[in-house]
Amino acid sequence: MPILRLKEIRGMSAEDREKKVSELRAELARLKTMVRAGGAVENPARIRELRKTIAKILTIENEDKLGLRKTEETPEKKGKTEKKSK
Repeated sequence: MPILRLKEIRGMSAEDREKKVSELRAELARLKTMVRAGGAVENPARIRELRKTIAKILTIENEDKLGLRKTEETPEKKGKTEKKSK
């Protein structure tokens, strides 16, 4: 389960995103320190989730700075077409 979803990240202000990135980086550093010290981490997959979430936040920040904000569109369903009767 992701830590933050894209809709949640896009809904945050720039300041909130910066705070969240710093919190996540602190937690990531703490977990990495535990691993290096030889301690057992309760949830090793959490490290990967943290890295991915940080990357998502930074990507959205860069999109905003460059003016490339993407809108979330729902793709139209392709598939069944109406058959013409003769």
